[in-house]
Amino acid sequence: MKYLLMTYGNQEKWDSLPAEGWTEAIAQQDAFNKRYQESGELIGAYGLNDAATCRMVGRKDGLPVVSDGPYLETKEYMASFYLLDVDSEERALEIAADMPWADREPVELWPILHEAK
Repeated sequence: MKYLLMTYGNQEKWDSLPAEGWTEAIAQQDAFNKRYQESGELIGAYGLNDAATCRMVGRKDGLPVVSDGPYLETKEYMASFYLLDVDSEERALEIAADMPWADREPVELWPILHEAK
């Protein structure tokens, strides 16, 4: 069973963290990633850039139409995502709860409905 874990953030949140705490926070996240990559349950982990760098892409007359965006209704945006391949929902929940920031911020867990082949 595959699952998507998502975490949220914003620049204000990142700026509020003390600079001396970043090294430890990154080490904790790296350890989490390594632990579940080695178990084969973490397919990939991806951190996203600030929402200000995101672009919205559409199509008109067969050509790309690019604009700034997204225009979010909230200050929070998706900061990172993780793909899991586990035996059960219970295992996915255990891994999500083991995320280093899960004691401060909830982690979204989405079952993946299907995979393109």
